[in-house]
Amino acid sequence: MNYGKHETEKKIKSVNSKAKKYTSRVFLAFLKSLFVLCLFCLVVAGSIGFGMVKGIIDNAPDVDIATIVPNEYATTVYDSAGNVTETLVTAGSNREEASYDELPKNLINAFVAYEDARFWEHNGIDLRSIMRAVKGVLTGDSSAGGGSTITQQLIKNSVFGGGMEKSFGERLERKMQEWYLAVKLDSAMSKEQIITNYLNTINLGKNSLGVKVAARRYFNKEVSDLTLSECAVLAGITQNPSKFNPVTGQKANSDKQKVILQYMVDQGYISKEEQEEALADDVYSRIQDVEIVTKETSTPYSYFTDELVEQVQDAMKEKLGYTNTQAHNMLYSGGLSIYTTQDPTIQSIVDEEINNPDNYSAARYSIEYRLSVTGADGTTTHYSEENLKRYHRDNGDSGYDGLYDSEEKIQADIDNYKNSILKEGDTIIGESLHKTLQPQASFVIMDQKTGQVKAIAGGRGEKTASLTLNRASNTLRQPGSTFKVLTAFAPAMDTCGATLGTVYYDSVFTVGKKTFSNWYSSGYQGYSSIRDGIIYSMNVIAVRCLMETVTPQLGVEYAKNFGITSLTDTDYNAALALGGITDGVSNLEMTAAYATIANGGVYTKPVFFTKIIDHDGKVLIDNTPETHRVLKDSTAFLLTDAMADSMESSRKFARPGAGPSSTSSSANIPGMSNAGKSGTTTSNNDIWFVGYTPYYTAGIWGGCDSNQKLTKQNGGTTFHKAIWKKIMTRVHEGMSDPGFTVPDSVETAQICRKSGKLPVAGVCTNDPRGNAVYTEYFAKGTVPTDVCNNHVRATVCAESHCLPTPFCPERTTAVFMALPAGEEGTTDDSVFAMPGYCPIHTEASVIIPPTDDTGMPETVAPGTLPYGPGYVSPNAQTSPAPTIGSPVQVSPGAQ
Repeated sequence: MNYGKHETEKKIKSVNSKAKKYTSRVFLAFLKSLFVLCLFCLVVAGSIGFGMVKGIIDNAPDVDIATIVPNEYATTVYDSAGNVTETLVTAGSNREEASYDELPKNLINAFVAYEDARFWEHNGIDLRSIMRAVKGVLTGDSSAGGGSTITQQLIKNSVFGGGMEKSFGERLERKMQEWYLAVKLDSAMSKEQIITNYLNTINLGKNSLGVKVAARRYFNKEVSDLTLSECAVLAGITQNPSKFNPVTGQKANSDKQKVILQYMVDQGYISKEEQEEALADDVYSRIQDVEIVTKETSTPYSYFTDELVEQVQDAMKEKLGYTNTQAHNMLYSGGLSIYTTQDPTIQSIVDEEINNPDNYSAARYSIEYRLSVTGADGTTTHYSEENLKRYHRDNGDSGYDGLYDSEEKIQADIDNYKNSILKEGDTIIGESLHKTLQPQASFVIMDQKTGQVKAIAGGRGEKTASLTLNRASNTLRQPGSTFKVLTAFAPAMDTCGATLGTVYYDSVFTVGKKTFSNWYSSGYQGYSSIRDGIIYSMNVIAVRCLMETVTPQLGVEYAKNFGITSLTDTDYNAALALGGITDGVSNLEMTAAYATIANGGVYTKPVFFTKIIDHDGKVLIDNTPETHRVLKDSTAFLLTDAMADSMESSRKFARPGAGPSSTSSSANIPGMSNAGKSGTTTSNNDIWFVGYTPYYTAGIWGGCDSNQKLTKQNGGTTFHKAIWKKIMTRVHEGMSDPGFTVPDSVETAQICRKSGKLPVAGVCTNDPRGNAVYTEYFAKGTVPTDVCNNHVRATVCAESHCLPTPFCPERTTAVFMALPAGEEGTTDDSVFAMPGYCPIHTEASVIIPPTDDTGMPETVAPGTLPYGPGYVSPNAQTSPAPTIGSPVQVSPGAQ
């Protein structure tokens, strides 16, 4: 830098110049104005913000803060005729209040340690928790924890109905009011009262509100008797009663229990030794699911209501953004009016037939047995029906399958079992026995056009509790041959260019290490069409269709589009065509899948209610079902027509007695068009029939809960079709039969049933088993243009009907089957394959005129006459039947 005199003077002049002074003053004035403007904006924003907050606080609910309890409004359920079918008060009636003195310290401490560590110190809200929660939202850290105190949660559940706002603004408004009321509540109510009210109102799953009911539900004991490990189990439920339920979500609850016990150690509520003792307790082995029955709930929900409860809660979570707790609380205490799709007349018919003992040839019982014994040394042992099965195995009872012929035999077996395990000094501290009729059944019927489920039956026999095992909707069973239509035949015709007439060769077929066979004993059939595969439920045709035309990947994709949600990554294999899948399917989803075909190829998600009205009369949910197209209308009709044929009595085109019979004729409804498909698993564990009329689609499943085989003693494998027929006949009584409408996208053509191609006159009509030409439906544009190449007309010896030798005196023509190259084994077609050469008229049988002195004729020695090039004497070797591509002796113009 230059510090000389000249330079210094120059700098001073520059600073003192008028232009510079003017510019500096303007800049300073701008800064002052900007500062004043910002200050003004802050004051205005602060005033507005203060006014908004004040307005929100002023609009907080006007409640008596000292008497906060949950508001309970019963929810009313109506059927499609407007009749009241249920009043959902189970949650409210299942809330029993425990006093503070009844609550174990470990229970209180477990909830406080995990939910609100500074509960005893803060004034209703915890600023540190709020800041931590805000930071978690800003950083995306889902493990940061929530900001709500126990006091806030009590207010949210009691005043704000669980917090069910739809928008961020509404949630922010509720949160501010919640903070205000929490501080107010904390000053008006003791901490002991707050924690008591909180523990009496929280949702602990299985329709249990409050710890007193939950203690009975899961441990069958009073809340005051809970151990430390049991307290931690209950404390782990409340965050998500579905996910952390100790019955259905044991692993998740166990992980949460460990965390809670560690929190209790960290916060000084228990010692390390107490923690280790609680962790060593096998608490889950004694967890039960005891049905809590009260005056209001002495009559269990119907199976329809059981599924309705799940559907309503799912809809609230999906459409309204509710949590599990919010949906549960709203359903049971929101005073809703739920209008269902249940048809009371149809439901009555279903209940009567499913529970009619005359519809079953067997009435056996399975049992659930629990026994808890404390020995003389103080140790407690818990036994179940699995121990009972082991007892039978150890005693060499190989025939024991867990089923009993009478209740008397059940009791006798249990008495013998107890005598074998009880020792002197043992004390039975708990015993329970639940008996279930076997075989079981489930039924679903829905309107395919609307997706409305009209009736369901989730089991056979007396229903003794609400929200129990529902075999119609939430039980997965192997679907057997009902899956052929969904995963093989439908995609083959819809996407892959196949038709009902497309043929596959029914013979021994192996994929990998698995060799597939058919269900019937009449033998392999040879060339068989997709129509045959449906009518006669041909396993090999379905598998070959899947593997040679469709691919398992496309088959799975179609099944999912049909609404099947239970498929896994292990189901991409050949067994998919026969329903051999990992987890099975539910009856509800199978029925909805077939309703898609009945509805012209459009899937409609099944619904159990049409709308929900809230306590103030406003529409909470208008339940318009989801729909999407799965099949072309032509494909849907083609499948319908083939499945309609399966319900007519017929035998497959074959030799007399060699073809299988149609599989669904015993379900045929008199006087009404119907179509459907049966399914039976390989070991006869599961039996299905799913079918439809122009009005309704219905599915029935039969089987034993523990997968015992359906032997004759266990009910057989045909009762389900008879029940389906009885129910659907009664449902359609008095209805006209409009038939199944043929869409404009379909046309007809005559084809050969042994090739699926255009017939050859005088050849396909002269199949050795009869006329093989018939009229088939096709999607427009898919009628074949090629002619049959599986029938062959050849010249044969009139006497032997084999290929003629030069010595056959008379010849005629006959029709034979050309077999696929490489196919082995006998089929109904191979019997009519091209024969070898005539074994009767051989060179050895040719007589030469006499030339010896005696005048007797001489026999020509074999091989001495010129029979022509390529001829081999039948005496030396019989020629094999030609296969496709082999030269044969045929008439001119024959195919």
